[in-house]
Amino acid sequence: MFKTLRDALKIKDIRNGLLFTFFVLIVVRLGSWIPAPGVNTEALALYFESFGDSLGFLDSFTGGSLSQMSIFALSVTPYITSSIIIQLLTIAIPALEEMHRDGEEGRKKITAITRYLSIALAIIESLGLTVTFGRMGYLNSYDFQTVAIIIITLTAGSTFIMWLGERITEHGIGNGISIILMINIVSRMPNDFMNLYTMFVKGKDAVDMAVAIIIILAVILITTVLVVLLQNAVRKIPVQYAQKVQGRRMVGGRSSHIPLKVNTAGVIPVIFASTLMSVPSIIINLFGIEVGSGVGSKILEGLNQNYWFNPDYPWASIGLIIYIILNILFAYFYTSITFNPMEVANNLKKGGGFIPGIRPGKPTQDYLNKILNYVVLIGVVGLIIVVIIPIFFNGWFGANVSFGGTSLIIIVGVIIETIKQIESKMIVRNYSGFLNN
Repeated sequence: MFKTLRDALKIKDIRNGLLFTFFVLIVVRLGSWIPAPGVNTEALALYFESFGDSLGFLDSFTGGSLSQMSIFALSVTPYITSSIIIQLLTIAIPALEEMHRDGEEGRKKITAITRYLSIALAIIESLGLTVTFGRMGYLNSYDFQTVAIIIITLTAGSTFIMWLGERITEHGIGNGISIILMINIVSRMPNDFMNLYTMFVKGKDAVDMAVAIIIILAVILITTVLVVLLQNAVRKIPVQYAQKVQGRRMVGGRSSHIPLKVNTAGVIPVIFASTLMSVPSIIINLFGIEVGSGVGSKILEGLNQNYWFNPDYPWASIGLIIYIILNILFAYFYTSITFNPMEVANNLKKGGGFIPGIRPGKPTQDYLNKILNYVVLIGVVGLIIVVIIPIFFNGWFGANVSFGGTSLIIIVGVIIETIKQIESKMIVRNYSGFLNN
């Protein structure tokens, strides 16, 4: 990786792209510190602390901007939500599916629809936040003008972030939205490491201090290695293309493969499951609903990741079981709408390709379904292990940090993808230079 970066910096175009990306990210982080007008940020900060883990997952995606109610409080979350919704609707709505198959022009139309939907979601989210905080007394003045200004500010901030992400994609390096999401998560890590230092290292004797540091580094290293292995793991299905006569020549006969990523659904199952389980706590906190200490309180504790491995709350294990089941269900669901074995089998048949030992057509489709079910299961089990490691240390030892397995998967995935894009740009440049000579 470091060799790739070193070689890339020697190429002017790539170096300029990296510098452009760097300066855009500075703008993103500076904007996260500018408070939205009309908000009592000090009182609101104290209120957000009461959310605990139910807010931490969402706040990490905004780099702390949400809890500070800055002009970038919504960050890239409306765009990410919009992208997922459009991707799901592409399977359900024939018009969107047709656009998806229309090549470059179709993708441009889908991108435009995604932008409009993300702006609409930003307006809805900012309206919900502003009205809720106004009713709770966290605005300097709760009137139409103040509410309108805050909604416009938050929506404009989210739209500007989306625009910056697209500029990174066009003039910088890598997928701009993904890079902004990654830098938001990374920006929270220094504070998390400081919390770990305060909880487990500060004030200890030399032996306990050394043991604590070794354990913390070992957990981070093991989790990171598992994430890298999970992101790079691929199941290659061999494909053979039959020979055929074209003119006076024999063509075909080559071998290839269908690459199936083990982690086919990425972090989508974790995002869906975590968001779904945090909704009740967010609603209760936002509207100040009294739960008491009965069954309702135990249900909320079961939905909160902080209690899952806490020995004082054994009933919270039910929440962990629900979380695992939701991850498995969402992994199969999301994979089923992003990978179509029937379409792959038909394309192979049309192109004269076949899987050795498997007949073309329906048998190929059944074989791909069988392999896909195994791959998805292995991938989601690996995903759950990676995600649960930080949750275990959080519940058992009280190591409360905003980043976890989900964040590491996003960070590692974005870094790997960015490095691949840099390498592809270098290869294209080398080919261009060779042809020009």
